[in-house]
Parts: sequence; structure tokens; C-alpha cells
Amino acid sequence: MNTGAEAVETALKMVRRWGVEKKGIENGKQEIVVAAENFHGRTISIVSFSTDPDARVNYGPYTPGFVIVPYNDAAAIEKAVTPNTCAVMIEPIQGEAGVYVPDEGYLKAVREICTRRKVLFIADEIQTGFCRTGRKFAVDHEGVRPDAMTLGKALGGGLFPVSAVVADHDVMGVFTPGTHGSTFGGNPLASAIAIAAMDVLDDEKLADNARVMGEHFRAEVAKARCPKMVKVRGKGLLNAVVFEKGFEAWNVCLALRDAGVLAKQTHGNIIRFAPPLVITRDDMTDALSRIIRVLEAVK
Repeated sequence: MNTGAEAVETALKMVRRWGVEKKGIENGKQEIVVAAENFHGRTISIVSFSTDPDARVNYGPYTPGFVIVPYNDAAAIEKAVTPNTCAVMIEPIQGEAGVYVPDEGYLKAVREICTRRKVLFIADEIQTGFCRTGRKFAVDHEGVRPDAMTLGKALGGGLFPVSAVVADHDVMGVFTPGTHGSTFGGNPLASAIAIAAMDVLDDEKLADNARVMGEHFRAEVAKARCPKMVKVRGKGLLNAVVFEKGFEAWNVCLALRDAGVLAKQTHGNIIRFAPPLVITRDDMTDALSRIIRVLEAVK
């Protein structure tokens, strides 16, 4: 496909069809468990299970069939699964929610629940995949293998729109000729660019660079003398600075911009930092000096 949202929509179609054809769920009764504070895209179906007012409000009527549980709560997933559940879909790290890294063992617990309850586990790796978190995929940090992954963003090397769903044949095989398609699906140019992008990730060892540079970033930013800063969190080169509840981080983003650093505010009191995977030590040192100077000027 072309966009991350299309990849997610395709995964939703795939697991619903699997639920009927492989698990025996009555068509129209399929349920998918998702996590609160998720961000999976902006289509009608996807915003239907968003808890973000900016993404969801005034787009009704909303698509049924989704059960929302708290993130980082495996017990809530266990409780939400019913005979009609065909899949659990989560982000291994919630990026738009402020780089919310779940507790160690959460992904393994989700995998175990899904296997035992005969439910598919979809990992949305559109933002976290392809070396961003210091491993090829974020699920690799716990050695977890999902039944399906949605992929995008870095798959196109920052150059071309391309996304994908990957799964084993017994899952993906529910799509037979004519049951799914897209005008630009399988785009030969996009496919060639994606292959080249994946080669660069491996050849230039960008997962290792993300891991080392990310550890350095978090260690140095945590030293900043900023009375409003609560914590620095993340994995690899997907990181966030969390300020006190009620703190408005937008002005800090503007100050960072003026200092030559682009970063994104989210949830009011959080700023996300996601530098290029090719960032060098010298570039990181320069960026850190600017970031810390801005943070230490916060009143």
C-alpha cells in the first residue's frame, strides 16, 4: 500500500476475515482489542477506536467492533478477549502518546495471551520499525514474534510513499484474488525503493547507531538542570522529554526551533525527539548543547 493508515486498514480486514474463516466467528461479530491513547492513522475506522479528541471528535457515526483497554496492562487484554475476539493490535511503543515505553515483559505477556486464547497479535511498527528504537523492530527488544506487523514510514527511505502488512501465509492467505487490492498496491518503483532502504539500514548498521546515539541522548538530557522536567524516556532514537502535568511545552518547542532544533509537542507537557538514524556523534553533540541550553532556560 501507500500509507501507514492503509496498512492498518488492510490488517484490520485481514484479521476480521481470518476470524470468520479460520476461527469460526460469525461475520459481523468480530472484535479487535486495541489500546487507549493509540495512534494508528486517520481513516474513519481507525479514528473510531482513538481516544484522542483531536483525531476523533465529530467524525461519527463510528465503526463498531473495537474494544479499548488501557495500554501497558496485559491483564486488561486478558479480560477483554472473548470468543469473538480475532486480534489484539498495539504499538510496541506508543509514539504519538509521548513515546510511552511499556514495562518490560508487556509484549511477551500479550504474545502469551494471544497464543493461548487463539487470537492474532498485530504489532503496529509503522513508527517504531526499521531501526528507529535501536533494533530492527521494537518487538525485538523482548524477542517477541507477532502474527502480523504493519509497516511504513521508514520503509520508503523518507523518499516515497510505501507501506505494507506482513504475516505468515496461514493468516495472509485469507486474501484470495479479487478480495483485496489498491490502485498503487505493489507499485514496482515503491518496492524497489523499499528494498534499497532496507539494504541501507543493514549495510550502514543504523540500528546500532540508533541504540548508541539514543543512550547518549537520554543520559545527557537527563543531566539538564530544568525544574519543570520530570523524566527523559525512549528507546533508540525515539525519545521524549516529559514535563510536569499542566506544563505547556509548546513554547519550549518554539525556543528549540529558534535554537535550530525541530521537535514535536504532544499531550501538552511532552516533547518528542526523533533525529535521523544517520546522525553522527558530532551532530548529536551539537544538538544536545542547543537542547540543554533551551531546557535550562525554562522557568
